Amino acid sequence: MRHITTHHKPATGLRGLGDTSWHPHGACHGMDPWDADAVFFPGPRDHAAIAEAKELCGWCPVRRDCLNYALEHDLQDGIWGGLTEAERRPWHKGLPQRLDYSRVIAFFDGRDVHLTDAERQVVIDHAYVRGWRPDRLAAALRISNKHARDLLRQVANRIFDRDLTLGVPPNPYKKKRKQARKKKGQAAGGRPAATRATTDPAKRQPVTPRTAETTAARATFGKAA
Repeated sequence: MRHITTHHKPATGLRGLGDTSWHPHGACHGMDPWDADAVFFPGPRDHAAIAEAKELCGWCPVRRDCLNYALEHDLQDGIWGGLTEAERRPWHKGLPQRLDYSRVIAFFDGRDVHLTDAERQVVIDHAYVRGWRPDRLAAALRISNKHARDLLRQVANRIFDRDLTLGVPPNPYKKKRKQARKKKGQAAGGRPAATRATTDPAKRQPVTPRTAETTAARATFGKAA
């Protein structure tokens, strides 16, 4: 199964289903329909027609778009993108696992990208790393907020399990922030933490009496000097 993301701005080669804006730029554009059928839909043994079609596709500027169009629409007949039916068969079978990072980058740029299953999983992983909220991911992938929340939770659990397996130590900054929040909450609940600690007679530290020498020594550095 493949997925279509939202459309914000067009980009050549990075478009969803139904976009045929690349057609006018093809080398075969404007050919007579009968001639095009004879060239691009030859018989399995018509090697001359196959060679002619491949030569025409060889210098076509939208050859990649043509191939993607055939793969995404499951067009298994004819020559598309310079590849015959037999040459395209492995591409059709492996399409759900195709991973093109240029398409992932285009997704985060807000473009209309026809994501495969593998590309969609990479997008979800990076969305979690970037701190996306479920509603933002849901809007981008056109899914429900609950589904987006479950997907992000799955990524978090997978990263947690990976860290446990590899023995990665916990983040020290998280522990410091937790301790700081705990101290702040204790101080906000009544008297400051330092004040509460000194109210217990058993924990009260002995007070060292000030001597005259200490007072005089400190006074020499003050305003009274």
